[in-house]
Amino acid sequence: MKIIDGKAFSQTLREKIKDHVTVIKESANITPGLAVVLVGEDPASQVYVKNKGIQTKNAGMNSFEHRLEEDVSEKVLLDLIEQLNQDPTVHGILCQLPLPKHLNENLVINSIDPNKDVDGFHISNVGLLNTGQKSMVPCTPLGCLMLLREYVGDLSGKKATVIGRSNIVGKPMFNLLLRENCTVTVVHSRTKNIEEICKSSDILVAAVGRPKFVKGHWVKSGAVIIDVGINRVSITENGIEKSKLVGDVDFEATKDTALAITPVPGGVGPMTIACLLANTLVACCRTHNLAEPQELVL
Repeated sequence: MKIIDGKAFSQTLREKIKDHVTVIKESANITPGLAVVLVGEDPASQVYVKNKGIQTKNAGMNSFEHRLEEDVSEKVLLDLIEQLNQDPTVHGILCQLPLPKHLNENLVINSIDPNKDVDGFHISNVGLLNTGQKSMVPCTPLGCLMLLREYVGDLSGKKATVIGRSNIVGKPMFNLLLRENCTVTVVHSRTKNIEEICKSSDILVAAVGRPKFVKGHWVKSGAVIIDVGINRVSITENGIEKSKLVGDVDFEATKDTALAITPVPGGVGPMTIACLLANTLVACCRTHNLAEPQELVL
């Protein structure tokens, strides 16, 4: 079995992005800029935003961080987004999710200029993706597809199953695989015979948010598994309780059956921020009518 090394692939991708950014800065005197808006003090979100800022700067881009209080009014947040929409130095805007409950998440997402929506969540980009048109593509599904193309090659005719139907991963993943001419099935909590459906699949993308949900006997021999799940569970080693990150797939039970699998951590996770940088670069190129780097465009 082959381990799909998302960490190594994402490093190569970031180096390509940095090279393209250098060319744009030297040839057009333009620096791609990414603005991240963080509302509240959620520890996980703070770490994620910090990492985004570091990697954005490492890629030679401008990083703009806007931190707002937990109880910020919707108007203040929407006014900030409109300022960023109008700012020519900002090519990508990301509002870190989840938002506090008093804020309308859909309203906030759809207030972002679709051309700067590097998360790919705006309803316009969702519609464009669903109809096979040029759009901004959500980062995690984009990273999954890049890994599949790298490790599988031609996906045409493959039978793929996506486990989970979220707007962030499951639904856009379905559309991306369909665009690659896969035969795609989406399963979820109400699906009957999930085991049989998974066992007939050449490709499994697990994004259900349940630790070790996919069992070893669910996996077809020679299948390729993309595990999107990141779940923190408690384990006991030598009488000491520890926490451990595991995926939505039982890695140990499936590793001898699968042809290739992404580990957790070190699989899909590193691809998400790399694809965010890729989307920011693509958004910058489209804004200024510059040639888009072909390896970053679907």
